[in-house]
Amino acid sequence: MFDQVSTGYDRTNTVLSLGNDKLWRAAMVRAVAPRRGERILDIAAGTAVSSAALAGSGAQVVAADFSVGMLAEGRRRHGHRHNLSFVEADAMALPFDDGEFDAVTMSFGLRNVREPEVALQEFLRVTKPGGRLVICEFSTPPSPAFRGLYRFYNDRILPFVARAVSSNADAYDYLNESIRDWPNQRRLSDMIRTAGWSAVEYRNLSMGIVALHRAIRAAA
Repeated sequence: MFDQVSTGYDRTNTVLSLGNDKLWRAAMVRAVAPRRGERILDIAAGTAVSSAALAGSGAQVVAADFSVGMLAEGRRRHGHRHNLSFVEADAMALPFDDGEFDAVTMSFGLRNVREPEVALQEFLRVTKPGGRLVICEFSTPPSPAFRGLYRFYNDRILPFVARAVSSNADAYDYLNESIRDWPNQRRLSDMIRTAGWSAVEYRNLSMGIVALHRAIRAAA
């Protein structure tokens, strides 16, 4: 499914999010706080837009994704960057050594993983002691009134717009379903904590449409 939408993926996301995707990406980069010389893993990197933003700091960034089509599009756009590499990877069985990364981040991908709890444990395994995790994911607006408006947009407007701008509108029907079924902020915090992460906290973006979850791998 993701292979089929790779070429127009970023344009469609910008349209459907009313341009908020750029603000969410900037917030994610600030939360990761990448530094020159660090090694950062960007899981579900897609076309590597977020990976390229992280690489702008001078950090060594690995863009990993399960979709070969997405990675191919990412290489086409950003393959010229010397500090950005691309790896086909399953989030539940990462092809990396223990404690290999200073930070691990995943944007809008965890809800697509069959067993997110397993993925969170894998993220912990490949992170250095004292390293950090940032998950940027769709969430649940805390305001009942705004939550109702958001659900109306997702159920009635998003499918119509997706059919107009996307090469695979069915993929965005799946998107809507996956958002509706995804745990809210506190439940996701509990999942991250249960996976072994410490100092778990979250911050709402765009009135809770998206939440940034942050955590630390406790020092040994």
